[in-house]
Amino acid sequence: MVVPSPNPIQRERIRNIGVPIIDLSRKRSQVSDLIVKACEEYGFFKVINHGVSKDIITRMEKEGLDFFAKSSLEKQKAGPPNPLGYGIKNIGFNGDIGEVEYLLLHTNPLSISQRSKSISKDPIKFSCVVNEYIEAVRDLACEILDLMAEGLWVHDKSVLSNFIRDVDSDSVMRLNHYPSTFKDYSKDCHINNRIGFGEHSDPQILTLLRSNDVDGLQISLEDGVWVPVPADPAAFCVNVGDALQALTNGRFVSVRHRALANSYKTRMSMIYFGAPPLHSRISPLPELVTPQKPSLYRSFTWAEYKKATYSLRLSDRRLDLFKTRQENNNDLA
Repeated sequence: MVVPSPNPIQRERIRNIGVPIIDLSRKRSQVSDLIVKACEEYGFFKVINHGVSKDIITRMEKEGLDFFAKSSLEKQKAGPPNPLGYGIKNIGFNGDIGEVEYLLLHTNPLSISQRSKSISKDPIKFSCVVNEYIEAVRDLACEILDLMAEGLWVHDKSVLSNFIRDVDSDSVMRLNHYPSTFKDYSKDCHINNRIGFGEHSDPQILTLLRSNDVDGLQISLEDGVWVPVPADPAAFCVNVGDALQALTNGRFVSVRHRALANSYKTRMSMIYFGAPPLHSRISPLPELVTPQKPSLYRSFTWAEYKKATYSLRLSDRRLDLFKTRQENNNDLA
Protein backbone atom coordinates (compact mmCIF):
# COMPACT_ATOMS: atom_id res chain seq x y z
CA MET A 1 0.00 0.00 0.00
CA VAL A 2 1.29 3.48 -0.88
CA VAL A 3 0.39 6.16 1.64
CA PRO A 4 -0.02 9.58 -0.01
CA SER A 5 2.45 12.31 0.89
CA PRO A 6 1.38 15.89 1.52
CA ASN A 7 2.52 17.27 -1.82
CA PRO A 8 -0.44 19.21 -3.27
CA ILE A 9 0.20 20.80 -6.63
CA GLN A 10 0.25 24.56 -6.44
CA ARG A 11 -1.56 26.66 -8.99
CA GLU A 12 0.46 26.28 -12.15
CA ARG A 13 0.25 27.28 -15.77
CA ILE A 14 -1.21 24.44 -17.83
CA ARG A 15 -1.28 24.69 -21.62
CA ASN A 16 -3.45 22.22 -23.51
CA ILE A 17 -1.77 21.92 -26.90
CA GLY A 18 -1.44 18.95 -29.19
CA VAL A 19 1.85 17.06 -29.05
CA PRO A 20 3.33 15.59 -32.25
CA ILE A 21 1.91 12.20 -33.27
CA ILE A 22 4.01 10.50 -35.94
CA ASP A 23 2.72 7.63 -38.05
CA LEU A 24 5.69 5.35 -38.72
CA SER A 25 3.89 3.76 -41.69
CA ARG A 26 4.24 6.95 -43.74
CA LYS A 27 6.95 7.59 -46.33
CA ARG A 28 10.33 7.21 -44.63
CA SER A 29 11.74 10.60 -45.63
CA GLN A 30 8.60 12.33 -44.29
CA VAL A 31 8.76 10.42 -41.02
CA SER A 32 12.43 11.30 -40.60
CA ASP A 33 11.77 15.00 -41.10
CA LEU A 34 8.82 14.98 -38.69
CA ILE A 35 10.88 13.25 -36.01
CA VAL A 36 13.71 15.77 -36.29
CA LYS A 37 11.25 18.67 -36.09
CA ALA A 38 9.56 17.18 -33.01
CA CYS A 39 12.92 16.61 -31.29
CA GLU A 40 13.97 20.19 -31.95
CA GLU A 41 10.72 21.81 -30.84
CA TYR A 42 9.44 19.48 -28.12
CA GLY A 43 12.03 16.83 -27.33
CA PHE A 44 8.99 14.58 -27.31
CA PHE A 45 6.52 12.90 -29.67
CA LYS A 46 4.20 9.91 -29.94
CA VAL A 47 4.52 7.15 -32.51
CA ILE A 48 1.67 5.07 -33.91
CA ASN A 49 1.78 2.09 -36.26
CA HIS A 50 4.97 1.26 -34.43
CA GLY A 51 5.04 -2.48 -35.09
CA VAL A 52 5.12 -3.68 -31.47
CA SER A 53 2.40 -6.32 -31.29
CA LYS A 54 -0.57 -5.86 -29.00
CA ASP A 55 -0.01 -9.36 -27.64
CA ILE A 56 3.53 -8.56 -26.47
CA ILE A 57 2.31 -5.36 -24.81
CA THR A 58 -0.66 -7.04 -23.13
CA ARG A 59 1.44 -9.84 -21.64
CA MET A 60 4.01 -7.35 -20.32
CA GLU A 61 1.25 -5.25 -18.74
CA LYS A 62 -0.23 -8.32 -17.08
CA GLU A 63 3.10 -9.34 -15.55
CA GLY A 64 3.57 -5.83 -14.21
CA LEU A 65 0.08 -5.52 -12.75
CA ASP A 66 0.31 -9.01 -11.24
CA PHE A 67 3.50 -8.03 -9.45
CA PHE A 68 2.13 -4.75 -8.08
CA ALA A 69 -1.04 -6.53 -6.91
CA LYS A 70 1.02 -8.61 -4.47
CA SER A 71 1.24 -7.84 -0.78
CA SER A 72 3.87 -5.40 0.43
CA LEU A 73 5.86 -8.23 2.02
CA GLU A 74 5.92 -10.16 -1.25
CA LYS A 75 7.00 -7.13 -3.29
CA GLN A 76 9.72 -6.20 -0.83
CA LYS A 77 11.45 -9.50 -1.58
CA ALA A 78 12.45 -7.88 -4.89
CA GLY A 79 14.03 -4.90 -3.10
CA PRO A 80 15.45 -2.72 -1.79
CA PRO A 81 16.60 -1.02 -5.01
CA ASN A 82 20.35 -0.88 -5.51
CA PRO A 83 19.28 0.86 -7.85
CA LEU A 84 17.81 -2.24 -9.57
CA GLY A 85 14.87 -4.00 -7.96
CA TYR A 86 11.69 -2.91 -6.21
CA GLY A 87 11.34 0.51 -4.64
CA ILE A 88 8.54 2.57 -3.15
CA LYS A 89 8.09 6.34 -2.77
CA ASN A 90 11.81 7.16 -2.49
CA ILE A 91 13.25 8.03 -5.90
CA GLY A 92 17.03 7.83 -6.02
CA PHE A 93 19.33 8.62 -3.13
CA ASN A 94 18.92 12.36 -2.65
CA GLY A 95 15.58 12.88 -0.94
CA ASP A 96 13.19 12.83 -3.91
CA ILE A 97 9.89 11.15 -3.17
CA GLY A 98 6.69 10.52 -5.11
CA GLU A 99 3.42 8.61 -5.06
CA VAL A 100 5.03 5.72 -6.91
CA GLU A 101 6.20 2.19 -6.48
CA TYR A 102 8.43 0.77 -9.16
CA LEU A 103 10.41 -2.14 -10.46
CA LEU A 104 13.72 -1.38 -12.20
CA LEU A 105 15.42 -4.04 -14.32
CA HIS A 106 18.57 -4.09 -16.42
CA THR A 107 17.79 -5.24 -19.95
CA ASN A 108 20.53 -7.87 -19.89
CA PRO A 109 18.74 -11.27 -20.14
CA LEU A 110 20.95 -12.89 -17.48
CA SER A 111 20.21 -10.06 -15.05
CA ILE A 112 16.47 -10.38 -15.73
CA SER A 113 16.62 -14.16 -15.18
CA GLN A 114 18.31 -13.69 -11.81
CA ARG A 115 15.92 -10.92 -10.69
CA SER A 116 12.86 -12.88 -11.79
CA LYS A 117 13.31 -15.37 -8.96
CA SER A 118 12.38 -12.71 -6.40
CA ILE A 119 9.70 -11.10 -8.58
CA SER A 120 7.52 -13.93 -9.85
CA LYS A 121 6.35 -17.38 -8.78
CA ASP A 122 6.96 -18.36 -12.41
CA PRO A 123 10.35 -16.74 -13.07
CA ILE A 124 10.86 -18.46 -16.43
CA LYS A 125 7.58 -17.09 -17.76
CA PHE A 126 8.30 -13.63 -16.35
CA SER A 127 11.78 -13.60 -17.94
CA CYS A 128 10.42 -14.67 -21.33
CA VAL A 129 7.70 -12.02 -21.34
CA VAL A 130 10.06 -9.22 -20.25
CA ASN A 131 12.80 -10.22 -22.70
CA GLU A 132 10.32 -10.39 -25.58
CA TYR A 133 8.97 -6.95 -24.73
CA ILE A 134 12.45 -5.45 -24.38
CA GLU A 135 13.53 -6.90 -27.73
CA ALA A 136 10.49 -5.38 -29.42
CA VAL A 137 10.87 -1.90 -27.94
CA ARG A 138 14.64 -1.93 -28.47
CA ASP A 139 14.05 -2.61 -32.16
CA LEU A 140 11.57 0.27 -32.24
CA ALA A 141 14.02 2.57 -30.45
CA CYS A 142 16.79 1.66 -32.92
CA GLU A 143 14.50 2.34 -35.88
CA ILE A 144 13.60 5.75 -34.46
CA LEU A 145 17.28 6.58 -33.83
CA ASP A 146 18.16 5.57 -37.41
CA LEU A 147 15.40 7.86 -38.69
CA MET A 148 16.83 10.66 -36.55
CA ALA A 149 20.30 10.12 -38.02
CA GLU A 150 18.89 10.21 -41.54
CA GLY A 151 17.06 13.44 -40.79
CA LEU A 152 20.22 14.98 -39.37
CA TRP A 153 22.16 13.98 -42.50
CA VAL A 154 24.99 12.36 -40.56
CA HIS A 155 27.34 10.07 -42.48
CA ASP A 156 26.78 6.92 -40.39
CA LYS A 157 23.02 6.34 -40.22
CA SER A 158 23.43 3.82 -37.38
CA VAL A 159 25.71 5.99 -35.24
CA LEU A 160 22.97 6.60 -32.66
CA SER A 161 21.31 3.19 -32.63
CA ASN A 162 24.67 1.42 -32.28
CA PHE A 163 24.86 2.70 -28.71
CA ILE A 164 21.85 0.67 -27.61
CA ARG A 165 22.41 -2.25 -29.99
CA ASP A 166 25.75 -2.88 -28.26
CA VAL A 167 25.81 -6.10 -26.23
CA ASP A 168 27.11 -4.09 -23.26
CA SER A 169 24.35 -1.49 -23.47
CA ASP A 170 23.38 -0.12 -20.05
CA SER A 171 19.70 0.15 -21.02
CA VAL A 172 17.09 -0.44 -18.32
CA MET A 173 13.39 -1.25 -18.11
CA ARG A 174 11.23 0.39 -15.47
CA LEU A 175 7.67 -0.26 -14.39
CA ASN A 176 6.10 2.65 -12.50
CA HIS A 177 2.88 2.03 -10.56
CA TYR A 178 0.76 4.87 -9.19
CA PRO A 179 -1.99 3.37 -7.00
CA SER A 180 -5.28 5.16 -6.51
CA THR A 181 -6.07 6.36 -3.00
CA PHE A 182 -9.87 6.46 -3.12
CA LYS A 183 -12.33 3.67 -3.77
CA ASP A 184 -15.39 5.73 -4.70
CA TYR A 185 -15.34 5.28 -8.46
CA SER A 186 -18.51 7.34 -8.87
CA LYS A 187 -16.25 10.37 -8.56
CA ASP A 188 -14.51 12.09 -11.45
CA CYS A 189 -11.95 9.57 -12.64
CA HIS A 190 -9.67 12.13 -14.25
CA ILE A 191 -8.47 14.02 -11.18
CA ASN A 192 -4.69 14.15 -11.06
CA ASN A 193 -3.67 16.02 -7.94
CA ARG A 194 -0.55 14.40 -6.52
CA ILE A 195 3.04 14.32 -7.74
CA GLY A 196 3.70 10.75 -8.76
CA PHE A 197 7.18 11.33 -10.17
CA GLY A 198 8.68 14.82 -9.99
CA GLU A 199 10.04 17.08 -12.70
CA HIS A 200 13.16 15.69 -14.41
CA SER A 201 14.80 14.90 -17.70
CA ASP A 202 15.93 11.39 -18.61
CA PRO A 203 19.71 10.98 -18.61
CA GLN A 204 19.83 8.25 -21.28
CA ILE A 205 19.71 8.56 -25.07
CA LEU A 206 16.08 7.73 -25.80
CA THR A 207 13.02 6.78 -23.74
CA LEU A 208 10.03 4.78 -24.95
CA LEU A 209 7.05 4.91 -22.62
CA ARG A 210 3.67 3.24 -22.70
CA SER A 211 1.00 3.51 -20.00
CA ASN A 212 -2.46 2.13 -19.41
CA ASP A 213 -5.41 4.32 -20.38
CA VAL A 214 -4.98 6.77 -17.49
CA ASP A 215 -3.68 10.33 -17.91
CA GLY A 216 -0.85 11.71 -15.80
CA LEU A 217 2.18 12.43 -17.99
CA GLN A 218 3.05 16.11 -18.50
CA ILE A 219 5.91 17.74 -20.40
CA SER A 220 7.40 21.19 -19.88
CA LEU A 221 8.10 23.29 -22.95
CA GLU A 222 9.22 26.30 -20.93
CA ASP A 223 9.82 26.94 -17.25
CA GLY A 224 6.61 26.79 -15.27
CA VAL A 225 4.33 25.75 -18.14
CA TRP A 226 3.06 22.16 -18.24
CA VAL A 227 1.48 20.41 -21.19
CA PRO A 228 -0.68 17.36 -20.37
CA VAL A 229 -0.09 14.36 -22.62
CA PRO A 230 -3.33 12.39 -23.04
CA ALA A 231 -3.04 8.65 -22.56
CA ASP A 232 -3.13 6.74 -25.85
CA PRO A 233 -3.16 2.93 -25.80
CA ALA A 234 -2.25 2.83 -29.50
CA ALA A 235 0.94 4.88 -29.12
CA PHE A 236 4.37 4.93 -27.56
CA CYS A 237 5.65 8.18 -26.09
CA VAL A 238 9.23 9.02 -27.10
CA ASN A 239 11.46 11.27 -25.01
CA VAL A 240 14.79 12.78 -26.03
CA GLY A 241 17.29 12.15 -23.21
CA ASP A 242 20.26 14.18 -21.98
CA ALA A 243 22.80 12.00 -23.81
CA LEU A 244 21.00 12.58 -27.13
CA GLN A 245 20.93 16.33 -26.52
CA ALA A 246 24.71 16.20 -26.08
CA LEU A 247 25.20 13.94 -29.12
CA THR A 248 23.21 16.38 -31.30
CA ASN A 249 25.12 19.36 -29.89
CA GLY A 250 21.98 20.82 -28.38
CA ARG A 251 19.92 20.60 -31.56
CA PHE A 252 17.56 18.11 -29.91
CA VAL A 253 16.07 19.05 -26.56
CA SER A 254 16.02 16.71 -23.58
CA VAL A 255 12.43 17.17 -22.50
CA ARG A 256 11.61 17.88 -18.88
CA HIS A 257 8.56 15.98 -17.70
CA ARG A 258 6.73 14.63 -14.68
CA ALA A 259 3.93 12.22 -13.81
CA LEU A 260 0.87 13.00 -11.73
CA ALA A 261 -0.91 10.29 -9.77
CA ASN A 262 -4.65 9.88 -10.25
CA SER A 263 -6.66 9.77 -7.03
CA TYR A 264 -9.34 7.48 -8.41
CA LYS A 265 -7.65 5.27 -11.00
CA THR A 266 -4.48 3.20 -10.85
CA ARG A 267 -1.85 4.10 -13.44
CA MET A 268 1.04 1.92 -14.60
CA SER A 269 3.68 2.91 -17.11
CA MET A 270 6.26 0.69 -18.79
CA ILE A 271 9.42 2.56 -19.71
CA TYR A 272 12.42 1.52 -21.78
CA PHE A 273 15.50 3.71 -21.31
CA GLY A 274 17.96 3.20 -24.15
CA ALA A 275 21.49 3.81 -22.85
CA PRO A 276 25.02 3.24 -24.16
CA PRO A 277 27.62 0.96 -22.56
CA LEU A 278 29.31 2.44 -19.50
CA HIS A 279 32.60 2.94 -21.35
CA SER A 280 31.00 4.69 -24.35
CA ARG A 281 32.13 8.24 -24.95
CA ILE A 282 29.44 10.84 -25.51
CA SER A 283 30.34 13.93 -27.52
CA PRO A 284 28.62 15.98 -30.23
CA LEU A 285 28.55 14.26 -33.62
CA PRO A 286 31.18 15.84 -35.93
CA GLU A 287 28.60 16.77 -38.58
CA LEU A 288 26.75 18.88 -36.00
CA VAL A 289 29.79 20.91 -34.92
CA THR A 290 30.63 23.93 -37.09
CA PRO A 291 32.45 27.24 -36.64
CA GLN A 292 29.03 28.84 -36.28
CA LYS A 293 27.89 26.15 -33.81
CA PRO A 294 30.95 24.98 -31.84
CA SER A 295 30.71 22.07 -29.44
CA LEU A 296 28.44 22.88 -26.51
CA TYR A 297 29.49 19.90 -24.41
CA ARG A 298 32.78 18.34 -23.50
CA SER A 299 33.32 14.66 -24.12
CA PHE A 300 32.30 12.34 -21.28
CA THR A 301 31.64 8.66 -20.75
CA TRP A 302 28.23 7.28 -19.91
CA ALA A 303 29.72 6.05 -16.61
CA GLU A 304 30.69 9.65 -15.73
CA TYR A 305 27.25 10.94 -16.57
CA LYS A 306 25.50 8.16 -14.70
CA LYS A 307 27.56 8.98 -11.60
CA ALA A 308 26.56 12.64 -11.88
CA THR A 309 22.91 11.60 -12.22
CA TYR A 310 22.99 9.64 -8.97
CA SER A 311 24.66 12.53 -7.14
CA LEU A 312 21.97 15.10 -7.95
CA ARG A 313 18.28 15.70 -7.31
CA LEU A 314 15.66 14.77 -9.89
CA SER A 315 15.04 18.37 -10.93
CA ASP A 316 18.71 19.34 -11.31
CA ARG A 317 19.96 20.17 -14.80
CA ARG A 318 22.83 17.71 -14.79
CA LEU A 319 23.87 18.32 -18.40
CA ASP A 320 24.99 21.84 -17.42
CA LEU A 321 27.92 20.21 -15.59
CA PHE A 322 29.28 19.01 -18.92
CA LYS A 323 29.11 22.22 -20.92
CA THR A 324 32.32 23.40 -22.53
CA ARG A 325 34.21 26.22 -20.88
CA GLN A 326 33.27 28.50 -23.78
CA GLU A 327 29.57 27.70 -23.31
CA ASN A 328 29.79 28.35 -19.56
CA ASN A 329 31.46 31.70 -20.25
CA ASN A 330 28.62 32.58 -22.64
CA ASP A 331 26.13 31.78 -19.89
CA LEU A 332 27.89 34.23 -17.61
CA ALA A 333 28.08 36.97 -20.19
